[in-house]
Amino acid sequence: MKEFRDKVAVITGAASGIGFGLAERCAQEGMKVVLAGINQDNLVRAQEALSPIGATTLCVQADVAKHEDIKALAQKTLDAFGAIHLLVNNAGVGAGGPVWATTLADWQWVINVNLWSVIYGLDVFVPIMLAQDTECHIVNTSSLAGLLPYHPCAPYQVTKHAVVALSENLYHSLAEQNAKLRVSVLCPSWVKTRILESERNRPAELQNPSTKEPLPPELLAVLEQMQQAVEAGISPQEVAGQTFRALREDRFCILTHPELNEVVQQRVADLLG
Repeated sequence: MKEFRDKVAVITGAASGIGFGLAERCAQEGMKVVLAGINQDNLVRAQEALSPIGATTLCVQADVAKHEDIKALAQKTLDAFGAIHLLVNNAGVGAGGPVWATTLADWQWVINVNLWSVIYGLDVFVPIMLAQDTECHIVNTSSLAGLLPYHPCAPYQVTKHAVVALSENLYHSLAEQNAKLRVSVLCPSWVKTRILESERNRPAELQNPSTKEPLPPELLAVLEQMQQAVEAGISPQEVAGQTFRALREDRFCILTHPELNEVVQQRVADLLG
């Protein structure tokens, strides 16, 4: 996409972090912005924060882990604005640790939010955007963890790898059809967000039992290092700026930390032996 003014953007996980950074940039570009998220109060606060820009916005409370909520999100967007030009499947959570220390509840919650939400988003929005027969774009938020061989949170890494693969598959499928709809995958490293506070949004039915074994000291130390890395990370606004540059250049993979590109190259080298 080259032109964004008066186009319509739908962003999940839009109330904070990368999602809000992207919503803010969309508003600055003159887009109509649909803010989707699980907490209505947070969405309203995000909407109020965008009002000085003069943004036209719509808040839609939605649990992205539910297909019906994604369908309702699309319909409310069409009812309000008549079209969808940019979809950002951004909502994400982190939970668990090594495979042996991760509960089934951890796996189910992280897969529901990080992967099924993207699948639902594509299932609902891709047909709509293809039928519009106009220039459109989808951004799926993965992570640098989706390109690397190891991350201390197994469910997070597994789902982020899956989002990369899903995005690649869609990219090539759309290219075969010469579609006007394009797709990118966003793979940031450390960004100053609340990702490590994801538990605040965990549904009651997927809470861990109180009898779950506590994490050993070495894993707690890793979590502390991750917290420090997040606090020192780049801003969501920087991620948004890089994302829009990539959209204008029609780039598939959006890597926000070029100093870490060699780490990705090393993984490929390791795979090739």
